[in-house]
Amino acid sequence: MHCCFQIGLTKIQHNMYFFDMMRRCHKCLNEISDNVYTGRQSQCPVCSADLHCCLNCSFYDAGAYNDCREPQAERVLDKARSNFCDFFRFRQTETLSDAPSQNTPGDKLEALFKKS
Repeated sequence: MHCCFQIGLTKIQHNMYFFDMMRRCHKCLNEISDNVYTGRQSQCPVCSADLHCCLNCSFYDAGAYNDCREPQAERVLDKARSNFCDFFRFRQTETLSDAPSQNTPGDKLEALFKKS
């Protein structure tokens, strides 16, 4: 399921609020500029985590075989460490531009059953 629908946004709201894509460090969630080259030894400027790693890759999938959706990729044991994978593509994540207010599930229940 797409992350925006997990927080209760409809498809119309998704199109209104989610449109910018960005790269983020898997460890500290710091935004990584698109003009920063992501080589094998690249590190996050904030937390020094390796950037060329499985956890930052668009092919990473914890439920897939070897946790990777790329069938030709070699197995990597430590997903958070730098590796030599030729298939690495930095994962693009969505950003909120004009985010709607986030109601908690309790607020939604209260609104549903409130007395007029």
